[in-house]
Amino acid sequence: MTTPTPYRYEQLADMIVGMVENGTLEPGARVPSVRAVSEQHRISISTALQAYRLLEERGVLIARPQSGFYIAPARSGALALPSTARARMKPSTVSISGAVAGLLEHASNASLVPLGCAVPDYQLLQSKRLDLALARAARQDGARYNVYCEPRGEASLRREIAKRAMRVGHTLAPDDVQITGGCTEALTLALSAVAKRGDTIAIESPTYFGLLHTLEVLGLKAFELPTDPTRGVDPGALARLLEAEPVAACVFSSTFNNPLGSAMTDANKRALLALLARHAVPLIEDDVYGDIYFGRERPTPFIALDGGANTIYCSSFSKSLAPGYRIGWIAAGAYSRQVMERKLAFSLCGPVLPQVALAEFLSTGAYDAHLRRIRRVFEANLMQLARTVEAAFPAETRLSRPAGGFVLWLELPRGFDSRALFDRALDKGICFAPGDVFSASRRFRNCLRLSAGHAWNGRVEDGVRRLGRLAKAMLAA
Repeated sequence: MTTPTPYRYEQLADMIVGMVENGTLEPGARVPSVRAVSEQHRISISTALQAYRLLEERGVLIARPQSGFYIAPARSGALALPSTARARMKPSTVSISGAVAGLLEHASNASLVPLGCAVPDYQLLQSKRLDLALARAARQDGARYNVYCEPRGEASLRREIAKRAMRVGHTLAPDDVQITGGCTEALTLALSAVAKRGDTIAIESPTYFGLLHTLEVLGLKAFELPTDPTRGVDPGALARLLEAEPVAACVFSSTFNNPLGSAMTDANKRALLALLARHAVPLIEDDVYGDIYFGRERPTPFIALDGGANTIYCSSFSKSLAPGYRIGWIAAGAYSRQVMERKLAFSLCGPVLPQVALAEFLSTGAYDAHLRRIRRVFEANLMQLARTVEAAFPAETRLSRPAGGFVLWLELPRGFDSRALFDRALDKGICFAPGDVFSASRRFRNCLRLSAGHAWNGRVEDGVRRLGRLAKAMLAA
């Protein structure tokens, strides 16, 4: 099965990238106006603008008000992108719980330089207004909220989540939403609703270690699909898998895969959804980083492209607002009954007060102002982190370039042992995430993930530089 032909805006974007790479368009050069491009290539102005915005999100173009679009300046000493992993020939039995537990224990140690856990720092979140809403709800109606809530969750919060879904082009009713204990519970409910022990789940590779831990606990196997550092999963690779192997479900990031930061185009998302519909395989999407984007527009989740026909949507506020509140949600569509049954069995319902406070916070519009601020902060953090990595790590290092989220993926030369680096770094008071925890088959030992979720300061910068020196010393040994 062949990969679908790219959309016209993608073809135009690829052509401009090629002209940059071969030197035809140099950094700082002004590109033709949107109108001129639409006339020259006989495409609509909206298509030309879509191509330019895609390139802006990738960092190829920059927009200057009242002036137009320009080729972005070349980054001095910019490192190459990580390579795409080879396809696996068979599913893997997941055995990762011990490694994950050890990493999380170290990542929670405040004495270590915090590069390990992808949890935003409370100093960056500045969620005082949310906490005041919680205190007010407890003070005014604490007795009324000291009860079990409806199993689906607090109705006012489900209404606010449903309203926000409309912004990405998906219509949800409040009763379509199930509140969960973070995105982890949402993914667990979804997987247990569509698969049974021994089934195979198709996943990105590399992927979030928390998902791998969930697969292990549920007794599910993982088929690791090669994931491009910018474009995400290749629909062609998925097509070959579905023709050859029985797959119970797929679990993919909507945007900004953890740890790569990759994001599929809408065209590839549609191609992937068409494949899954043809083979009657459900998609579980993790959109936990969807609100932390650096481009002009929020990336479109899968559920907005297929209307929820074959998609189970999972997300939370843990990465963008309140990790300590542990509030996530799931929109399970055709699998709502199965998800509800499992929610009742696993945890019955969630705590009411945090849900009431969060609903009030969302209703005031404060969340949108908060998001605008933290997007700028995380983007600046990632730029600082990337520059420091480029200056401190071996020249052969490859580095991701995410357009959202707050993690970077580093690939060092083949044979490098990030586990050995992890042990040495802990001795020096530094924590990061070694690459092998992001694979069911324990690949990516020569890779590591760094988090930019904490305030960038001298301590963090010094920790990155010392980590780079340790990596150089190991390569030279």
